[in-house]
Parts: sequence; C-alpha cells; structure tokens
Amino acid sequence: MKSHLPGFRPGLVVLQVGDREDSNLYISMKLKAAADIGIDANHIRLPKTATEDEVLWNIEAVNDNPAVHGLIVQLPLDSINQIDTEKVTNAVSPDKDVDGLSSINAGKLARGDLRSCFIPCTPNGCMELIKQTGVSVSGKNVVVIGRSKIVGAPMHDLLLWNHATVTSCHSKTLDLAAQVGRADILVVGAGKAELVKGEWVKKGAVVIDCGINHIPDSSKPAGKRVVGDVHYLSAKERAGYITPVPGGVGPMTVVMLMENTVKSAKRFLQMYKPGKWNISYRKLKPLKPQPSDVQISCSYPRNPIGQLAKEVGLLSKEVEPYGRTRLKVRVEVLKRLDKQPNGKYVLVTGITPTPLGEGQSTITLGLAQALGAHLNINAFASIQQPSPLSSFGIKGCAVGGGYSQIIPMEEVSLQPSGDSEAVSAASSLLVDTIIAYCHYQTKYSDKVLFDLLVPFRDGHQYFSPSQLNRLQKLGIEKSDPLTLTEQEIRRFIRLDINPDARTVCISTKVIIVVMPFIDFASLKNEIMAILSLSSSAEDLQNRLAKVVVAISRYEELITTEDLVSVCDVKMFVCLKPNVCLYGTPVFVHTSPSADIAYGNASVVADKIALKLVGPQGFVVTETLHSADADMEKFFNIKCRSSGLQPDVVVLVATVRALKMHGGGPGITAGFPLPKQYSEENLKLLEKGCAHLKGQVEKARTYGLPVVVAVNTFSSDTKAELELVCSQARQAGVFDAVLCTNWSDGGAGALALAQAVQKAAELPSQFHYLYELELPVIKKIQKVAQNIYGVKDVELSPKAKEKLAFYMKQGFGNFPVCIMKTQSSLGNDPEKKIVPTDFTLPIIDVQVFVGAGILSLLTVTVSFHLLHGLFYLIISKIYFEWKLRTNLN
Repeated sequence: MKSHLPGFRPGLVVLQVGDREDSNLYISMKLKAAADIGIDANHIRLPKTATEDEVLWNIEAVNDNPAVHGLIVQLPLDSINQIDTEKVTNAVSPDKDVDGLSSINAGKLARGDLRSCFIPCTPNGCMELIKQTGVSVSGKNVVVIGRSKIVGAPMHDLLLWNHATVTSCHSKTLDLAAQVGRADILVVGAGKAELVKGEWVKKGAVVIDCGINHIPDSSKPAGKRVVGDVHYLSAKERAGYITPVPGGVGPMTVVMLMENTVKSAKRFLQMYKPGKWNISYRKLKPLKPQPSDVQISCSYPRNPIGQLAKEVGLLSKEVEPYGRTRLKVRVEVLKRLDKQPNGKYVLVTGITPTPLGEGQSTITLGLAQALGAHLNINAFASIQQPSPLSSFGIKGCAVGGGYSQIIPMEEVSLQPSGDSEAVSAASSLLVDTIIAYCHYQTKYSDKVLFDLLVPFRDGHQYFSPSQLNRLQKLGIEKSDPLTLTEQEIRRFIRLDINPDARTVCISTKVIIVVMPFIDFASLKNEIMAILSLSSSAEDLQNRLAKVVVAISRYEELITTEDLVSVCDVKMFVCLKPNVCLYGTPVFVHTSPSADIAYGNASVVADKIALKLVGPQGFVVTETLHSADADMEKFFNIKCRSSGLQPDVVVLVATVRALKMHGGGPGITAGFPLPKQYSEENLKLLEKGCAHLKGQVEKARTYGLPVVVAVNTFSSDTKAELELVCSQARQAGVFDAVLCTNWSDGGAGALALAQAVQKAAELPSQFHYLYELELPVIKKIQKVAQNIYGVKDVELSPKAKEKLAFYMKQGFGNFPVCIMKTQSSLGNDPEKKIVPTDFTLPIIDVQVFVGAGILSLLTVTVSFHLLHGLFYLIISKIYFEWKLRTNLN
C-alpha cells in the first residue's frame, strides 16, 4: 500500500477503560505487533471514572477520523460507572470494527456473508491454525465448546459456512465427554481451567484450545501459572495436533487483528483512491411538451446528498450538512488530496448575449452531465452563487434550465447558502469598528485606549497576533506591552481616521462616516472577491488583513489589520464551498461581481473539484458574462491567483444573439420577439457571425483550443445552424457543435462533451495576456486593444490622479480589471458586431488591495447601485407580502 501511496499507513486505535493488568499485557502485544509491520497504532486510555457517554464520545471521534482504519474496544471495561458493553461495541463503525464484535458484523457472519464482514480475530485465528494442519474442515464432525460472542458463537458460524458439521456445547452439556469423543476437530473456549480431559479426545483429532486461565502453582514466582481449557499433558498424547497455552491461539488472535486492520485500510483506499467514481446516475426521461423548470426540478429523483459526497470521494469529516440537499465541504480536503494530480479544467464563456441570456449556465451544466452520465468520466461543475438580481430576472434562476439545471432549483436560487450573509455581516462589523474608532479616539486618553485594546488577563497584558503585525508594520520590534514608550503607545493606538472624508446614508437612517476610497457596498464586494480568490484559510486571512478601510489625516492607508482583523472569524465559516444535488456534482460558491466586476466561481471550489475528479476527470466552470467582459478577468485575475491553467474554452453562441449583432431589431425583456428572430434570415445571421469570429479571436488569444457550442432553439432552422457552425470553423475553432441539452439533458450535449474531451488532449499552450511587471498604462492598453479592439485609452483627470496615488503606494503590480458594458464588444452598448477605431474612456480608478485588483470604471453608473435598488424593491415587496400574510 505504501508503494502505491507514499506516506500512507494503516491506522489502529485501542480504546481502554481502566488499568487492568491483563488488559495492559494484551494491548502491549497488539501495539508491538502493529509497529512491527508498519501500522500506525495508538492507545487511548480512559480512567476508571470514565462514564458511558465519555466512552461513546471517544468512539465517535475515532469513527470520524479517516486516518484510523481499525478500532478495538478492550474488554472488559474497567470502570466504576455502569457501562453497557453491547452499546459500546455497537457504537464502533462496522467499517472499523476489526474485532468483529458489532451486531452488524456478527449478523453478516451468521448469514454467511463472509466477504463483507470482519470475522472476529480469535475464531479467524483458529481457522488459520486448522488450515495449517492440512486437515480439511469440509464434512468433518466439529465440536465447539463455549457460546461467547467473542469465540464460541462466531466459531460455530465460521465452521458451518466452511461446510463442517458443527455441534455447539458448553459447560451445561450433559454428555460433554461423549460429544468430545466424536469430534474430528475440537475447539474449546469455555473459560474453565482444564475442563476437557485427555481421555475424552478422539485419537488423531485436531484440538484448538482458546482458554486462558490461572491456577495456583507454588513453583512459580507469581504463585500461579497459565493453563487452557484442555488438560494439555494428557490430551497431547491422543491428539493429532494441539495448540499450547500460552503460545497457541493468543499470538494468532493478534495476527488476525493485524490482518483485519490491513484489510480495512485496503477497503478504505479502494473506496477513496483516485480513479473512477461509482456514481449511480438517474436516467432522464424528457417529456414532450416540456414542463416548466420548477416542475422538472420537483419531479427529478434525488439521491441523498451524503451518498453523493461519498461517491465522489469525500470523507464524512470533510463535509457538513447544510439543509437536506446541500453540503459544505471543508477546505482541509485539499491537504489530503495534495498529491493527487488535477483533472482537466474547462471554461465556458459566451458571445455578447441578448437581454434574455443565451443559456451559458445551461450549457455548463449540460456539458458536465454529458461527461459524467453519458461518457462515464468523473465530472464536476463549478458555478458562482446566483444573486437575487439573477434569480428574479427575466433570464430565470441562473442555475441552468430545462433538463440541465441544479436540483432543487428553487432551493439553490432562493435559499441563501450563508456566504453573502457572512460577507454583509463582516462588512457591517468593519464599518461599525471604524465608527467606534472615530468616536473613541476623541473621547479617551492613550492609556485608556491601550488598556481597552490590550486588556489585562490574570494580571498580565498580551498582544494578539494581529497587534504584533501592526507593531511590526510601525517598525516597533517589541512583544511585551509593558515595554512600549508613551510615543510608541500613541503610534500603536491612534489611527487618526479622517472623519471629514465622505458620508453615506445607510438604511438605518444613520449617517455613517467612512473613508474616501471605499464605501459600504464596495467593501462588501471586495470581501466577496477575496473569499472567491482565496485558496486556503491562511490566504483568506492574509488578504482580509490588507483590505484598505480608511485613510488617516496624514494620508496613510488604514487596513483591517490595524482594526485587529475583526472579520476573520465570520469569513472562515463561508470559505467552505457548497456542493449540491444534480445529475453530476456541482459546486455553487461565492458571487464576486458588482463594483469589482470579477464574476467567477471561487478558486477553492475549483481546486477541490479538480482534485476530486482525478487526472482523467473534468471540471467545468463558467464566466458571468461574455468572453470579452469576463473571460479576460478569469485568465488574468483568477488563474493568476489560483495558479490553475485551463485546458479548453467553450464559447456559447445562439442564432438569436448573432442576428441581433447582425443588425436585427432590439430585444426587450418581457416583450415578444420581433419576427426576424423567429423566421429564417441567413443574410442577417451571416452579418452577425462577424461578432462570433471576433469573440473566437479573443478566446484564442490565450493559446487554448476553442469549441463553439451552439445552443439551439425551436425557431432555429437547419440552414441557420449549419451557417453558424461553418462560420465558427472558418474562424479557427477546434470544433463547433449543436447543443439541445435544455430539452434533452446530458444526451443533448454529448457531441460537445466528446469535442471537449478531444480538445483537452492537445498540448497546453496557455499564457497570460500581460505580465504584472508592466506599467499600469501598458497593461490597460494590452487589454483594451487586444480584447476590446480600441484605438486608444483615455484617462480622466480624476482617474490619473488616483492612479498616480495608488502607484505611489506600491499597487502598480496588480492585475487590471476594466469595468465596461457586457452588452457590446465596445464601450457603447448600442454598437453591435465588432466596433473598432474607438477610444475607451476611463473615468475612475479604484484599488482593492485585499483582492489584489486595480479596477477601472468606464461607465458612469456603478453596478452596486443597481443591485442595491433591486434589493430595496424586492425587500419592499417581500415585507408587504409578509405583513399581509401575518395580518390574515
């Protein structure tokens, strides 16, 4: 096992209650045997005062530990409190019950299910000893004396299923001598010293003595000696084979315990080893006419979410139930799978969409469906959490649609997963902390503030880690609070937040004083982006510490670290991505959009998924908007942060959108489509294909193969679809295929999955668009000219001033994030096809230090204002409805 998985060791735990001398002897033998063959064995000893609850709690902890493959409860339980031995032995997980004492393993043995159970160690050792004699058990008369759950009863069952004729006897059997005399094989485990006499034994019989008894013997230093249940000296004269006591069955019991532990470890590796998942996919039966998305969601058969987690290789301790249909996955799984090679990484993006959307999420989920359920390849989808704006929008619930959607659609869309709520709470806490600083810095002396921030505990003062970081930042190399001078205390305490910078009105009707460079909404957006870009808890903590939340009177930037990292605890909880029910597993985690306009699922979700699928598997993720608006950010921001490199780009296109870009009439959400979109119009479509070619060219800029997925609608004609595929191939794509997964499920994306699988086999030539060391203006020009096709970039005086300030602060090496309209390739949403020869105006610049992004605004309306307005409208509708409901 170690040769196949370096560093792996089977794990064994022996749980003991009390300090019995005989138990200590047995345990030391087991621990020594385990160490000799490379098993990692541990001894948990509870005191004689241990209660039943304490014993059960320790058993549960070991059951949940994936590093332990065998758990032994040493009997008897030597406690002054009453403990139900049966309850304790049954509390051991059947998968780790290497003693074979639980009712489940005993039941399987009694029914003859020997392959899937653990056979108790002593009976198993007895069978091995009999086997070593060369005497076949099959058809022999076998007598078992004893009926204990540890030896007698399982010994009877084991011999019976090995085709022996078994007679069970015990100390109350009247004709015991006669029964023993007929036995070809005799197994004795009655617990009575020298119960069986030599003259009872059949000539040439095999005698297995399991007894360990102490009888007085003045010749021994201890005044006693160990004997078995058989009188050895007289029996050995008649038996063909006989086991000595001690030295016979005892060592074999230990050996079988080791064998069961190794067997358990092998089963564990077989279940969780990198390789093919064993997911039971439910076959879809699409209905005609097609029901609504909600009806499909409600009628879809759902496997238990815990079963799905197990099928994809997640351990029970690595997941946390979140409702009935979702789980949160602990980031620690990345440490366990650190040596596991990543799977293939596929990005789904799209052409510039109509206001109705072109089914980008539907294609993402359909592709994962086709890879998993139809090509039998490990496949994971990873999308960002839908916001209420998308959930209530005209485009639907942003979790796919038709027969390619996340199940249950209504829960994923409308019931929060806790991420956004934690981000809002952390942002509010930061704002409240800033207000408190502004208030207290004018009310109290340096000494009082210092004692409030560094309080006395047990008569001593200690700096927290974040406070030590602040001291280091100030150049104060001290760790003892009592050694700081008055001047150093003042520098440490006084943030000197400038209260006259800017005010914003919050819904609590309180005017909150905040900093000039970031407001409450922007703070939320940056924290969400940090959550999305973080690869670990340590990375998250480091990024949160760098968030600029205020500015001092001396124009010094104040970060959350200066506020003692007040939001860390809240954010660590939501770093765990959410896995949902679906035809194939899907992560739904974080929603970094709005002001930062970053728009991708979280890094940690993608990383976990890539490890779980294994080197032959696929992870399918998507961008929020079109290839020009968000694909560039995916590569130059997200991929830089994660270190991950995609293998294939899937570009989603529709006939409807291409007709619009060819000069078709405007499309307004909620109104009927003009006839140009429901009738064949090849001329209009061919003109619009110039937009498709432009998007293909931008996607190929990064050195990756591009597959065009044409999402088909019932109004599309065969000639129109052939024209789009032909134009795409002329643009140099790897392949162009039609997709009908909205109506057919994964089967409708099978051609896409096969094309993606072939494209992923090509050698990777991925590269970034620019190097971070380039001057900021050069980076902006690279993006604007290569992706947006502009002639030049023009910065407003305000943008120039702020950019110069940020560069002075050392933020010039950040990747740039240009916020422009997603409704056109250019800056004007009304200009279609491929706008050229225009100037891109940059009207404002904002830095998000924690996220490591330099954001450039090209439009005058900030996205977060639209989100905020929408939240207010929805909240008003909801609360009015709730009020009426309560009144009724």
